[in-house]
Amino acid sequence: MLPTPSLTRRLAALFYEALILLALWIVAGFPFVGLSQGLDPAWVTPLFRLYLLLVTGLYFTWFWRHGGQTLPMKTWRIRLVSADGAPVTRRQAWLRYGAALLGIPFLGVGLWWAWFDADRQFLHDRLSGTRLVKLD
Repeated sequence: MLPTPSLTRRLAALFYEALILLALWIVAGFPFVGLSQGLDPAWVTPLFRLYLLLVTGLYFTWFWRHGGQTLPMKTWRIRLVSADGAPVTRRQAWLRYGAALLGIPFLGVGLWWAWFDADRQFLHDRLSGTRLVKLD
């Protein structure tokens, strides 16, 4: 079985991922803004947030399902696999994304979990039956 990447490596990839997501949100925002002209602003803000969550979910789940890596994960030589080493299923990818989102309001509890986990995996990996592996 491949080793787990260090927390430093995973956090560096997470920072890089944030930059990619920022660019993705900017590009994805253009059509939304164009199509939402004239709508009640009280509806536009929550709809925009939901739209960005969906775009983000599609980004992650597509890459996790097609090779197990986003660009930052490729750069830092990290791959997402099922706990048994097989490719990630659609269900696992969406479950992982949803569990990671739920950890955000709780001060990133899913990330802190790795400090106490025997295999140094994130909580959302445990919940979705996935694991991050180092590709050296």
